[in-house]
Amino acid sequence: MIRLIDAAFRYARTVLSTLVLILGAGLVAYLTIPKENNPDINIPLIHVSVSHDGISPEDAERLLIRPMEKELQGIDGLKEMRAVAEEGHASLTLEFIAGFDADQALLDVREKVDLAKSELPEDSEEPRVNEVNFGLFPVVVVTLSGHVPERLLFKLANELEDRIEAIPSVLDVVIVGDREELLEVVVDPARLESYGISGAELLNVVNMNNRLVAAGVIDTGEGRFAVKVPGLLENARDVFSLPIKVRDDAVVTLGDLSSVRRTFKDRYSYARINGEPSVALEVKKRLGENVIET
Repeated sequence: MIRLIDAAFRYARTVLSTLVLILGAGLVAYLTIPKENNPDINIPLIHVSVSHDGISPEDAERLLIRPMEKELQGIDGLKEMRAVAEEGHASLTLEFIAGFDADQALLDVREKVDLAKSELPEDSEEPRVNEVNFGLFPVVVVTLSGHVPERLLFKLANELEDRIEAIPSVLDVVIVGDREELLEVVVDPARLESYGISGAELLNVVNMNNRLVAAGVIDTGEGRFAVKVPGLLENARDVFSLPIKVRDDAVVTLGDLSSVRRTFKDRYSYARINGEPSVALEVKKRLGENVIET
């Protein structure tokens, strides 16, 4: 120990230079290494799912899970396989050893699932095989709520989505709890009958007037330009004034036969905060980017 201390004093400049290099390298590493709330995990994880309407959990285990387990259990690099059977659905999660080639694991699983498909019931849906990437989980969830009209809340969410997606380190933004706006046409059967128009005829006219038609190509000698004739329906007024039939020199429009109003499609996702309906924006960052700066 004394000799080590003597050597340190004897080569003080070398020791100090080495110490400065170590501190400098540590500072550079601290500034450049991405900060992660959930660091990227290099453990291949594959999820396999298959659905079959009306099947019981017991039958899902016997008819869906066991044939796939039989093919998947001997796959290379497999560390653990977990299965869940429920009414109308079955899923398997395959965890591979750390560092195993994720692309190869995904390819092997798909090949084995293809072999197992012949043993599944005929009415079963096509099995889905997906890789679980922890790095693509949302790093931030922004929630919007308040006592404002639903349409305004969706508008603000879409504007905020565009601004967040403009950030270089952001990969994607997914809105949860929103609904797509649409025009609802409520047809009056009595009016249809009085004008002598069938439901099929009305539907055909609406479809024909809401179609993009290719009208050919213009060649200017310097380039070719496709010409298309757009449909007539762009807003509520166009729908309301859509001509359906000519009767006694008068044009019968869709507005004469029905009422048109703006509404929303049924929800396919829900977001709540403190029990109140809201809109959430799930922000996903690019792999390797700094989660703090994002």
